[in-house]
Amino acid sequence: MRISSQLSRRNFVAGASSAALAAAAFGSQSADLLASEEGKSRPVLRGKADSCIFLWLGGGACQIDTFDPKVQGDGKKKPGSYYPAIDTAVPGIQVCEHLPRLAKLMERCVLLRTVNHDVIDEHSAATNRVHTGRPPTGTITYPSIGSIVAHEIGDHSSPLPPYVVMGYPSVSRGPGFLGAKYGYLYLTDTDKGPAGMQRPLDVDAERQVRREELLNVFGNAGKERLGNDRRVEQYSSTAASAFRLMGKEFSQVFDLKSEPDSLREKFGGEFGQRCLLARRLVEAGSKFVEVSFNLNFINGTGWDTHNEGQLNQHLLIEQLDQAMAALIEDLEARQRLDRTLIVIATEFGRPPEFDGGGGRGHQSKAFSCVLAGGGLNTGKVIGVTDELGKLPVDRPISVPDLHATIHASLGIEYDKELYDGDRPVPITDRGLPVAEIFS
Repeated sequence: MRISSQLSRRNFVAGASSAALAAAAFGSQSADLLASEEGKSRPVLRGKADSCIFLWLGGGACQIDTFDPKVQGDGKKKPGSYYPAIDTAVPGIQVCEHLPRLAKLMERCVLLRTVNHDVIDEHSAATNRVHTGRPPTGTITYPSIGSIVAHEIGDHSSPLPPYVVMGYPSVSRGPGFLGAKYGYLYLTDTDKGPAGMQRPLDVDAERQVRREELLNVFGNAGKERLGNDRRVEQYSSTAASAFRLMGKEFSQVFDLKSEPDSLREKFGGEFGQRCLLARRLVEAGSKFVEVSFNLNFINGTGWDTHNEGQLNQHLLIEQLDQAMAALIEDLEARQRLDRTLIVIATEFGRPPEFDGGGGRGHQSKAFSCVLAGGGLNTGKVIGVTDELGKLPVDRPISVPDLHATIHASLGIEYDKELYDGDRPVPITDRGLPVAEIFS
């Protein structure tokens, strides 16, 4: 640190003493701010969550038809929202009329209305951007946010997988350079769990033990021959995790029938039952559970509401409303809402103009995501879009900022570095948490 020649030693010592007293008076957060280098402050932002349920609206959910309503259009030439808006439990905040349950629970939510990126035309590229938080490069495969959470706070000795995906498996959701150990368990059958984890009927417990012992012999021989080969270590770790998943503790999580009939009915259809299973998974020890809303047949197109898909978009919104509201209330009743961060995310939004078939195209410069729970300072909107929801006019939020916010909510250092071999890689692409929602 350079000190001007005009600054006397006495004044410097006095200033340093004042800073120390201020740090003691205002606590560790202020101390961290005062200790910043070259004028850059790093606030201590930390939520109370120990797990995340990530609800994925694949296809591009329209922000002005859900969480950022504007003047109503006509479905043809006049741009605007497709549905009327309703008031919520928080004065001044409105949402689409098909979100009445969430409207009553708005005090538990934060609406992020100015999330943005620059990928418009291609769904898989936009999905990759939102899951990894970065544009792809030819030299590195970046991990998804789920894999980073598994890497940072996952308990890999637990019988529950730290990272679970119910929906679409893809590279975008994968572990990238972190390796297979931090990949996801993919579920297709939410009633019975992964069939591959079931022991064959002709293999009893004693025979299973002998098989595991034999596998360990071969595994140890491979390690001795190949040394510290990372691929061997990852394979052995993945195999050990698979054996743990064959136990009763994991399979019992899928017994949704053990829940009261009234609760299962409250969650609703397939998507709602997946949300209920997600609650059971995080309660049992999983750290990041992605639940994809992939009921494309309901309105013909899912959330990708080109042409006629727009006409029955309300069916999707109503099921989202039912499942999300039930999830919030269930977690709250079980005293887990502060410990569970719920995120509603999508790859991009939709423009206010209607296409020739009465639907909408793609828009990435402004769209909405929602946070709930996590011990955050909820009941507010962050960011303002223009009169038709096309561009941010106040408080733009980048995808790296969204990732940093999720990390901070889970107690993960949002500015630390991960390593691809010897190469340091920032955990986000220079993202900063949305500080206003941290108490």
